[in-house]
Amino acid sequence: MPREREERRLAAVLAADMVGYSRLMQVDEEGIIARQRLHRSELIDPAIAEHDGRTVKTTGDGLLVEFSSVVDAVRCAVAIQRAMDKREAKVPEEQRIRYRVGINLGDIVVDGSDILGDGVNIAARIEAEAEPGGIYVSQEVYRQSKGKVPAAFEDLGERALKNISEPVRLFRVLITEDPRINAASAPPEVPSIAVLPFDNMSDDAGQSYLADGIAEDILTGLARVRWLVVTSRNSSFAYRGRLADLKHISSELGVRYVLEGSVRRAGDRVRVTAQLIDAVEDRHLWAERYDRRLEDIFDLQDEITATILGAIEPELGLAEQARARRKPPESLDAWDLYLRGQWLLFRYTCEDNVRAQDCFRRATALDPDFAASHAGLAYACHIAVIEGFSNDRATYIDEGVKAARRAVSLDDKDAHAYGVLARLLTMNREYDSALLAARKAVALNPNNAQVRFGHAFALTFSGELKEALLELDQVTRLSSRDPNLWSFMIMRAWALLALGRFEEAADWARRSAEQPNSVLWPAVTLVSSLGHLQRVDEARAVFKRLREVDPDRDLIAVWNILPFRDPAHHNLLVEGVRKAGVLDQDVKNR
Repeated sequence: MPREREERRLAAVLAADMVGYSRLMQVDEEGIIARQRLHRSELIDPAIAEHDGRTVKTTGDGLLVEFSSVVDAVRCAVAIQRAMDKREAKVPEEQRIRYRVGINLGDIVVDGSDILGDGVNIAARIEAEAEPGGIYVSQEVYRQSKGKVPAAFEDLGERALKNISEPVRLFRVLITEDPRINAASAPPEVPSIAVLPFDNMSDDAGQSYLADGIAEDILTGLARVRWLVVTSRNSSFAYRGRLADLKHISSELGVRYVLEGSVRRAGDRVRVTAQLIDAVEDRHLWAERYDRRLEDIFDLQDEITATILGAIEPELGLAEQARARRKPPESLDAWDLYLRGQWLLFRYTCEDNVRAQDCFRRATALDPDFAASHAGLAYACHIAVIEGFSNDRATYIDEGVKAARRAVSLDDKDAHAYGVLARLLTMNREYDSALLAARKAVALNPNNAQVRFGHAFALTFSGELKEALLELDQVTRLSSRDPNLWSFMIMRAWALLALGRFEEAADWARRSAEQPNSVLWPAVTLVSSLGHLQRVDEARAVFKRLREVDPDRDLIAVWNILPFRDPAHHNLLVEGVRKAGVLDQDVKNR
């Protein structure tokens, strides 16, 4: 007997679920049931009917609704959530009834009065991602309803949903009373950027391929930054030749940051300009111009792309950290805690390091699967050790290694996590494993200065000094204005000192000392280099200034922090300090 054909149709599916249903029922079972019934009869059912929806099924804490129109589904969800906020406004926070809503457009299978299939399953999974009182929708729902509903949308990027084989791009519906609102008035919380097509400013219109190639390479490179949502080429390049202001582009694409630029070729020379803009706040974060000879087009593209990527990623990080600091503490979520931790981390004080660790631990408690917060904690442990903030080095190294391994297990494409793992393994004198992790980090994101610096760190202390210097050249080229420039310089000084190039080591230690956040290591390294050069008076003057700002540090313990594989390299640092004659003087003074 031939199999009966399934009835299928395309439908907008709305899945809703009450937040904390079991907890609410334990607090006030009768009251919750009564209020829920009232909400259903006075608000939810009338809203569904008004928007031509069909309630497929209900449970004690949720419902499934089918709509023939995507716009009707979103309008219905917005109306319900907005009204629920008002109806529950006077109820104590812990007793409020809130819903999560997910909406998907997809193919469904009709089974009597029920509906089944991927279209339904994805809607349910999207609903589970939403925050209390929130509405999340799939990309197709966003495309068909944007500009047609009294709300804006925020692009959340692709999410891996439970038991769904392919990632789904999600959008948060930003509910507002003003239908004219755009995303700029409620800026995206997930760091996001669009790379616009670069303008061809050459006399020859045929040179557009060069402008497109550079923009595409930058876009591809940024897509490797795990904490950043990057709008696809098709979306951002759709603005080619269109006169649209950046706030409008930010609104349409759901991004905060925009990178734009131009390319001009004249003979064998080419000029590339680029600027990074916070489109939501309408301010420039960074701009640069590059002039090069056009000897090899591919080498040129690679060079400029690497330089721009190396420059703008730290700028994006700083911008996000500044934005997080402006939020009141009670509004911090896992991402904001992570950013605040990063900001505290690079103040390089013992107190701020402890506070940074607290931020990272709180972030991991809020979201145990947030790889970046585990990597942040690992890095905080690393800095606590390398800066001598704690005498309990073994405990910090152990905790840091565990946090870094947790980060890479959660996201094996996170270059930063591998980079910090490399540093901690180096501190633990697991040199071969450290170099493997460092090379993995560079392979994942070769255009990030901090990632390349992690490789230089492992190379220096493993004894690969000349290779370390070459890597440090790349680090500086990628981010010549990096907030952590002092550490790049002092690493070069250590490698040079270990090679016996004391004059150069002294020069780089002095340069490092002139940078912000540098106190201990530039001074100690400069003292050692000057000691080897027999410039004792200079060395003692440097040491005196160090003691004025850091009077209590045990320098004998400090020397043992640096994990040189070759004892001879370590001894060079110590011997230079002894030659400067400051050790005996320091012991007498203390």
